[in-house]
Amino acid sequence: MEQPEEDKLCGKWRVACGYSYSWRDVFTWRLLKTIVMGQVLSLLICGTAVSCEYLADYRVETPMLQSFLNYALLLVTYTTILCTRKGDSNILQILRSKWWKYLVMGLADVEANYAVVKAYQFTTLTSIQLLDCFVIPVLMLLSWFFLKTRYRLVHFVAVMVCLLGVGAMVGADILAGRDQGSTSDVVLGDGLVLLSAALYAVSNMCQEHTVKSQSRVEFLGMMGLFGTLISGIQLAVLEAPAVAAIKWDFRIAMLFVVYTLCMYALYSFMPVVVKMTSATAVNLSLLTADLFSLFCGLFLFQYEFSALYVLSFVIITVGFIMFNTVPTYSALPDNSAEEAADQTVENSSDRLLGAHADSQTHTEMVFTAL
Repeated sequence: MEQPEEDKLCGKWRVACGYSYSWRDVFTWRLLKTIVMGQVLSLLICGTAVSCEYLADYRVETPMLQSFLNYALLLVTYTTILCTRKGDSNILQILRSKWWKYLVMGLADVEANYAVVKAYQFTTLTSIQLLDCFVIPVLMLLSWFFLKTRYRLVHFVAVMVCLLGVGAMVGADILAGRDQGSTSDVVLGDGLVLLSAALYAVSNMCQEHTVKSQSRVEFLGMMGLFGTLISGIQLAVLEAPAVAAIKWDFRIAMLFVVYTLCMYALYSFMPVVVKMTSATAVNLSLLTADLFSLFCGLFLFQYEFSALYVLSFVIITVGFIMFNTVPTYSALPDNSAEEAADQTVENSSDRLLGAHADSQTHTEMVFTAL
């Protein structure tokens, strides 16, 4: 007996109909791959953090130079690929139609990187870790209005679980006495962190829209072009004396190489994960980056161990899994069903016209025979 149409739809969209997932629906290979790829991104951020800490020990504080090297590497690879393409995918065609969009995206990304690094001069590590999570609600809000992404209750619960894990991590830092940073102007420092989070949200939303509607190469090529221009100007204006004061040796050069390669890999690999999931899901997975840095610090910088670090890692991972088990959906109208119906009508009309023509031909043959 044929299954009712409503049951068919509910079997396909069980979440929308209120049905619960089975274990096989939840723990899929796609979810496992998403978790692993998200943690790879966190490890790359950990690599940038460790190299930055070593550079700080050598009294090298040139965040804009480090960003410039990353954008320049993106320029050499991905922007060059865009230059070799033909048609609408060529860089000239992209610049003619969408140059201002990529300028906004590049400006938001460069200034977000700069603002969060400057915040360390005015406020504490604890404040930065807590306020930096502001990127997640801002990104969800922007995605809701501009990308028409719709979230379910489980997504909001998952975000709260992840933020609870961040709270456990910050508590472990306070107990271990790792409240590093400055308190010279806490209000300014906290404001810079919030500004950085908002700018990161804008950049990540643009990234999700570009990689899902255009291509990963277009996003990275435009980011390399405008990121290099903006960071290069800022580097010349703000950090020329600091760069001239660097006492170059093999160790410092290798730290710059490690930082640049980690950032380049992060920027190259992140759009792949964003396309599989969403920018919000990726930012949730990146919450474990501070924990990886802390685990590295246990061996490299003699940090004190706390069981709260392990607990916070588990809590964040559980929240990330919760967020990815139930898919988000878009409020944009889906025209696929209408198109399929129109196609069916067209095919039916063609068949009727064909049948009518055959009938008419048969009639003519009969009269001819008579």
